[in-house]
Amino acid sequence: MIKTRIDLQQIEAFLYKEARYINENKFEEWLALFTQDCRYWIPCNDNDIDPETHVSIIYDDRIRLEERVWRLQTGLAYGQQPQSKTRHLITNVEILEEFGEKIIVSSNFLLVELRRGIQTMFAGRNEHHLLFEGNGLKIGLKKVELLNNNEPLGNLSFIL
Repeated sequence: MIKTRIDLQQIEAFLYKEARYINENKFEEWLALFTQDCRYWIPCNDNDIDPETHVSIIYDDRIRLEERVWRLQTGLAYGQQPQSKTRHLITNVEILEEFGEKIIVSSNFLLVELRRGIQTMFAGRNEHHLLFEGNGLKIGLKKVELLNNNEPLGNLSFIL
């Protein structure tokens, strides 16, 4: 177990809050959890590819995340008409490493999406690079390793 200045319960609470913001469509609050130089990454085919040189399902910087949130809020995310309902289950939270102000956290997730009467489940692992900023934690990188990232995925226009 990595010794850190923040305990596992605080990190779990932070991850649960992030999931709740997505589930409740509080996208501005969700976006506020990220740093200005953040990355939101969903690898394709292999979890350890270089996103700068290989195709990813999503590889967003802060500007792209802001655009994604704007589309969801304005109704211009046509793939989200009607908007998905989601529930995230977060488990197996572990602190992997700590470097000064940065903590790398791993967790498993199960995401259930309901849209147009069809319920779909996604499972995988999240890796969060959390940074101390101001009075709390911020997400510098969120990497979503979908279990089925090498299979046809359909509409992923909601936020994982």
